[in-house]
Amino acid sequence: MNDFWVFGYASLMWKPGFDFVEKQRARLHGYHRSLCVISIEHRGSAHRPGLVMGLDRGGSCVGVAFRVDGRNRANVLDYLRARELVTNVYLERRGSITIEDGNHASALIYVADRDHGQYAGRLSVGEAVARVCGAVGGMGPNEDYVLNTADHIRTLGIRDHWLEEVVSRVKARRT
Repeated sequence: MNDFWVFGYASLMWKPGFDFVEKQRARLHGYHRSLCVISIEHRGSAHRPGLVMGLDRGGSCVGVAFRVDGRNRANVLDYLRARELVTNVYLERRGSITIEDGNHASALIYVADRDHGQYAGRLSVGEAVARVCGAVGGMGPNEDYVLNTADHIRTLGIRDHWLEEVVSRVKARRT
């Protein structure tokens, strides 16, 4: 079997949870990273929903591409589907990426389903902070997810002024 790529843009960047052969910085074309998905499982609950990242239509997104040995395809797909499709707010797709070494590839991606009830759309900084602060799910506090994702985005040399303002306000409310 042929190796394949998985594109990570949020928690997959820092906690992929599957074996891979290689990882490189990459740019996904046609989608941008957005704090646009209401979390009722991993980073929130039905009683106190949180917010997580999604790939939303338009633009591009820098993240991390993981090359997976084709012999592990079934196991990795099973793992990712259990992790990403728990409430079906994401759609499993293929996306065009440019890898840091200049090569182009098709990668497995999970994009936000705009027709799903958990799609929050574009929120103001204040709305996002209000939803993030205090939400806790099966994977822990929503604040930790947002702060960790923002840290990893910065290590890739990416400036996201909107997310940086969310982080600043989340940190201010934590103290």
